[in-house]
Amino acid sequence: MKVENYVTLEFLSRSTNEAFARTAAAAFAAQLDPTLDEVGDIRTAVSEAVTNAIVHAYPDKLGKIVMKLRILELTVRDWGRGIDNVQQARQPLFTTGGEERSGMGFTIMESFMDKLTVKSTPGKGTVVSMRKRIVPRLSGRR
Repeated sequence: MKVENYVTLEFLSRSTNEAFARTAAAAFAAQLDPTLDEVGDIRTAVSEAVTNAIVHAYPDKLGKIVMKLRILELTVRDWGRGIDNVQQARQPLFTTGGEERSGMGFTIMESFMDKLTVKSTPGKGTVVSMRKRIVPRLSGRR
């Protein structure tokens, strides 16, 4: 029998919850004894994923965001308006968030993680899954 080691966090799409999400992800990853650079990568990618959900999924209202943290995999899910064209949305500088947005969210997530998948259904929401391999250090870890 395989035992999954994961935590699920549910929170509202308030901008103040972005800091909560990235800190929770870093704390969860800490059990793997990551380097400071790896923790920074995880925090940055989660920050982008959660900010995208806040800004794009629920531009005019509060909504639910769920973050599932599993060893080496982080998933951010919303039930907002979804993405019409995921391939286009993943292109650098593309945004639906207005002039104040840079359009670099998915590019940033992809650059800090080893694998990024995005699944979205218009009108039903988006799931962003990110994986990062934490390289064991020579510290006597198990």
